[in-house]
Amino acid sequence: METQKFNYDNNIVRAFLYATIAFGLVGFLLGLTAALMLFYPELPEFLFGTDDTTIKSLLSGNIQGLINTQGALGFGRIRMLHTSAVIFAFVCNSFFCGAYYSMQRLLKTRMYSDTLSWIHFWTWQIMIISVVITFLMGINTSKEYSEHEWPIDILITISWVFFGINMFGTIAKRRVRHLYVAIWFYIGTWIAVAMLHIFNNLEIPLSFTSWKSYSIYSGAKDALVQWWYGHNAVAFVLTTPVLGLMYYFLPKAADRPVFSYKLSIIHFWSLIFVYLWAGPHHLQYTALPAWAQAVGTGFSIMLIAPSWGGMLNGLLTLRGAWDKVRENPILKFFVVAVTCYGMATFEGPLLATKSLNKIGHYTDWVIGHVHIGALGWNGFMAFGIVYYLIPVMWRTQLWSKKLANWHFWLGTLGIIFYAVPMYISGFTQGLMWKQFNPDGTLVWKNWLDTVTAIIPYYKMRFLGGVFYLSGAILMVVNVVKTIRQGSFQKNVPAEAPALANIRSARKEGEGLHLWLERTPKLLSVLAFITVAIGGLVEIIPTLTLKQSVPTITAVKPYSPLELEGRDLYIREGCNACHSQMIRPFRDEIVRFEGKNGQYSKAGEFIYDRPFLWGSKRTGPDLHREGGRNPDSWHFKHMYNPRITSAGSIMPRFPWLITNKLNRAQMVDKMKLMKNYFDVPYTKAEIDSANQWADNQAKGIVKRIYSEAADVKEQIEKDKIAKGASFAPLEQREIVAVIAYLQRLGTDIKTTQIQTANAN
Repeated sequence: METQKFNYDNNIVRAFLYATIAFGLVGFLLGLTAALMLFYPELPEFLFGTDDTTIKSLLSGNIQGLINTQGALGFGRIRMLHTSAVIFAFVCNSFFCGAYYSMQRLLKTRMYSDTLSWIHFWTWQIMIISVVITFLMGINTSKEYSEHEWPIDILITISWVFFGINMFGTIAKRRVRHLYVAIWFYIGTWIAVAMLHIFNNLEIPLSFTSWKSYSIYSGAKDALVQWWYGHNAVAFVLTTPVLGLMYYFLPKAADRPVFSYKLSIIHFWSLIFVYLWAGPHHLQYTALPAWAQAVGTGFSIMLIAPSWGGMLNGLLTLRGAWDKVRENPILKFFVVAVTCYGMATFEGPLLATKSLNKIGHYTDWVIGHVHIGALGWNGFMAFGIVYYLIPVMWRTQLWSKKLANWHFWLGTLGIIFYAVPMYISGFTQGLMWKQFNPDGTLVWKNWLDTVTAIIPYYKMRFLGGVFYLSGAILMVVNVVKTIRQGSFQKNVPAEAPALANIRSARKEGEGLHLWLERTPKLLSVLAFITVAIGGLVEIIPTLTLKQSVPTITAVKPYSPLELEGRDLYIREGCNACHSQMIRPFRDEIVRFEGKNGQYSKAGEFIYDRPFLWGSKRTGPDLHREGGRNPDSWHFKHMYNPRITSAGSIMPRFPWLITNKLNRAQMVDKMKLMKNYFDVPYTKAEIDSANQWADNQAKGIVKRIYSEAADVKEQIEKDKIAKGASFAPLEQREIVAVIAYLQRLGTDIKTTQIQTANAN
């Protein structure tokens, strides 16, 4: 058969490689900033200005400097920006970089379309920049790992579709009969991410000229869909694509074949089947139906087998090549990456068990667990791929192996100094929260006692981040020096015989999986079915059966002012630190119940779009916050938390007190809730929404003034100073936030709870 000549496209690989390195540094720096703010919450004041005489401001400015930032450097926004930068900018770009390089060589063909490659690249980078801008502005949905608002969700979908067309088009014109295992993982990833992204991000925009939208799911149903997505974003964005890269780059770097072809088959199919069932383990002991929690736990434990099968397949590929690991920094990164993958995928199922979940959930233990995967598995795989590709694509030797080894050891120290303090911190939190005196009172009744006890571990975690970032900076130096001494080749000449046309039907004696490997359409259909089963079984019954979320007759919709306050709460990213889910534990009920008693019920959240149960408690749970503290306390707490709570690590929100509340869309929000989600607002309530909000705001301000004469005096001074531009306190954002906080958990009482099932 005649040999065909063609070229591999390195240009697109280089573009994604540069994006990986650049956004990696940005993601690490944002993470370091968030880590710093957890023991130095005054950072924004230091940078922009403050009225606190105990803090030296970099600009020597007054509080107006901080107000002018409008919370752009608030912890809630920085945290979501950090996670999005690491997941979508760093890890996804590293996946695209490795996939575009490996697919061409595994399939013996150039990518299907250079134009599609570049459309994919630029739409993805534009999406990332859009995320940065909107998150800093407070435009977000609050849904973890999916905080992007609806226009960005659409852009992600478009970019992902372009990538899929290019990938499947390349597979169709391949010159290799059977698809290698890495390609299976790329196909599975594309299918699963498309399904997860679309179903989790179904939302109704307030208007097509507004960034604001509301999830079509509410409360417990929204929580199930979100963590079906959230857990599987970890699975199919942070795991399966990187496993595909492992199956290509690890054998190439070691110059050894994959340890076991059969184990690869078992690993792929069992992993993509089991993963989709495990999401509910993030919601143990919550208001989610118990059967869904149990299914999540069972399948999470099953995950140990396929995950460790993949880990062992990777490590055993190095049999007979361990001497190379001592000399080759690329293999060092890969070995630690695969080891961290094994550690994280063993720990995850353990945390899914109810015995450990009740201690670990909402604590820093989970943060340490996540970062073993993010820093170790994702980060080190990306670093190893960068070090592999740079010398190959620039046709030279790595500028300094010594510098690469320094990067490796700094990165490894960074992981240790990050994870170990977080484990200790998490155990400390979990145990302190639950400790009782012999008389039945909480030992650590003051929440701040459990926060100040772990500050030293936050400082150690920050040091780990410094090590990790320092190693990445050394990599940049090494990459720049290597590029300067090399010569880049955009188009790499290659040749291979054309693929002969044969029937797609299975031949006599042909192995079932060998047949699947040469029929990518069938393999893709089977992968879709395998991935979809878990979601269908768990989500459809929960969404369709009314019995899964019993109605509580006492629960009423939010008032228009409370609805505005809830949107402000989301804007500031408050759910990053505060949960709204009291689990049925004695310590949580005693600590958080306030005046209204009882653990959280599914029926209390039917008007919550999106749900705000949270995944981490840096501050206390707020689900029973209503009535616990006076309105003036909330006012002062938002202005400066350290006034009301000495030693608090909560950031300040002074712009909430100075900003005038924008009510322009308030009535439209109520109409959307009624028309699309059947929220029982009456026509009279909608027509009188502004008067309703005015009356509620006046009541709050009246209470603030009666409780805090100093606040009233300051507002009067502000009125004189500003003259005609003065906005009464009733019209400001802080009042809406207070209205929302004072509503939380007040619908049901300890003495009487009626559900639809009880009637």
